[in-house]
Amino acid sequence: MPFLSRISVPALQDGSYLQNIPSLGKGLQLTLKENVTFFVGENGSGKSTLLEGIAEQCGFSLRGGNRNHNLNTGYRFEGYESPLAPYLQLGWTPRRINEGFFMRAESFYNFASYIDELAVDNPRIFQAYGGRSLHEQSHGESFLSLFNNQFESGIYILDEPEAALSPARVLAFMSVINELEQSGRAQFLIATHSPMLICYPGAAIYQFDDDGVRETAYENTEHFYLTKSFLDNPQSYLRHLIRG
Repeated sequence: MPFLSRISVPALQDGSYLQNIPSLGKGLQLTLKENVTFFVGENGSGKSTLLEGIAEQCGFSLRGGNRNHNLNTGYRFEGYESPLAPYLQLGWTPRRINEGFFMRAESFYNFASYIDELAVDNPRIFQAYGGRSLHEQSHGESFLSLFNNQFESGIYILDEPEAALSPARVLAFMSVINELEQSGRAQFLIATHSPMLICYPGAAIYQFDDDGVRETAYENTEHFYLTKSFLDNPQSYLRHLIRG
């Protein structure tokens, strides 16, 4: 049973860019029934905007973190707030929770730098991230250090977590998801382009596109069938793309 069970956005007529996003502008009503939910779609389809709004409503730092991390400050985040958050209505079962984490791949560098700043006065903070600075680990290692050491219970809102992960590490991440969600201690909302990640068993997948938002199966996503088709016969694609 997911903690966050309902996401509502009214039809938007605020004159902002939000009303021009097909998945959000006409309103949105989602009922979440699974502990793992994926949002898929092209860049600009509204996935990240929705996750960001949910994260702010949960009180998480928009540059990455939980309720205990310094909110929305630092490079490109000074005073930043989600434009969607004021319109969002979230339904919780049985009650609102405060635990969890928001991770956005594009600003992970800022989050790692923030942890380094805290470690100047308290070096023991690195123990919660694999024992050393996230900047001293490879990109993929630092992501998995975060997943393995910070993810325990709560709601985890992740924007393209596969960005730094090799295929083998995507599988390792799926194992982390499985351990936590099967325990009933965690819920995951994940925006992704990974054709591997969306194959996670029992997950709900929502497609964001010009027609709005609809639930789908992983076999019907462009991420999956285009990747599979390409790998089955790469030459048929490459001869139309690359001049010999």
